[in-house]
Amino acid sequence: MFTAEVLATQLAKRPYDLRHAAVSTWLNGGVPPTDVAEWAGQLVEILFRIYATCLDKGTGVLRRRVSVVLGY
Repeated sequence: MFTAEVLATQLAKRPYDLRHAAVSTWLNGGVPPTDVAEWAGQLVEILFRIYATCLDKGTGVLRRRVSVVLGY
């Protein structure tokens, strides 16, 4: 439950926005999707469908990591 002060702010208008921000932050922060899905209480498949754009943002970093491991 929100306090009366929070209910009077924009934060309480769409609590889902706070959840979406948290999940996006976790994914962009490098938390494994399996952990994020568990924390968010949803299936990994649904997480991938809804937050695919967050996961795609790290592709360049991941490719560079693979290149380093492969010695390129």
